[in-house]
Amino acid sequence: MEYTQLGRSGLKVSRLCLGTMNFGPQTEESDAHAIMDSALDAGINFFDTANVYGGSKHRGWTEEILGRWFAKGGERRERTVLATKVYGTMADRPNESRLSALHIRQALDASLRRLRTDYIDLYQFHHVDRNTPWEEIWQAVDVAVQQGKILYSGSSNFAGWHLARAQEAAARRHSNGLVSEQSIYNLLTRNAELEVIPAAQHYGLGILPWSPLHGGLLGGVLKKEHEGVRRSEGRSLEALKKHRNQIRRYEDLADELGHGPGELALAWLLHQPAVTAPVVGPRTREQLDAALRSLPVQLDAEALGRLDAIFPGHRTAPEDYAW
Repeated sequence: MEYTQLGRSGLKVSRLCLGTMNFGPQTEESDAHAIMDSALDAGINFFDTANVYGGSKHRGWTEEILGRWFAKGGERRERTVLATKVYGTMADRPNESRLSALHIRQALDASLRRLRTDYIDLYQFHHVDRNTPWEEIWQAVDVAVQQGKILYSGSSNFAGWHLARAQEAAARRHSNGLVSEQSIYNLLTRNAELEVIPAAQHYGLGILPWSPLHGGLLGGVLKKEHEGVRRSEGRSLEALKKHRNQIRRYEDLADELGHGPGELALAWLLHQPAVTAPVVGPRTREQLDAALRSLPVQLDAEALGRLDAIFPGHRTAPEDYAW
């Protein structure tokens, strides 16, 4: 396993981050614990969750599963860089969502209880709060840092100008500010290249791409469809109709290069200079093993160019708007 620093921080994390969103609703607790053990054994030390994971009827379920796994001992907590998130609605009361100082304090304490730990390594804002001033947000974070409850702060689903506002407000307070941005980023969805990634690089934030396989469309969907392993429906079906020709060319290229489509999609992200660690969310041990196979994949300039030809990005960003 390779490790890298998270943004400009001194924190070292694995090049893959284990996403846990499926734990509970789609993956039973015993299987989730086995996947986490396997991830640790493989060298993945970076785990990502959120206080709302578990579904609308059991928000916090996923954090509870992680908490019971940590409670097993074996230095599981000490070996894990733990990231969770705050913003989503946790209860039907006025202050049970977003980023007010009150909600940050209450949500953080609740996450600590569910996770059975006394600190969070990376506490992430799950969405920008347009109604709460950054001075209030950073004041609440500074207090939590002073109390030893969190070590670093990150964002998720921010626009580039949101990152700028957050960092400038933190600088005025002489606070550390954000060290990472978790954004949707993959071969099919490259809008982050326009302003989010340039802003993150300017301010020293590591990029943590979520949905690296675009909901499975980059994981060999056409091959699985042909084999009868998978049938697309709903939004996945519409997306497949829209991108079928691109995905066919992509799967053909993966075959030519001798890699599985999912491995190639993750390897491409790992070759992007702003990316710290893609967030992979396996439902099974087999899916975790498939993600791990992406780590040694090396892509030369020709292969990267052919991928750009299939999925055009924004290679001149942030000057794409200019002549």
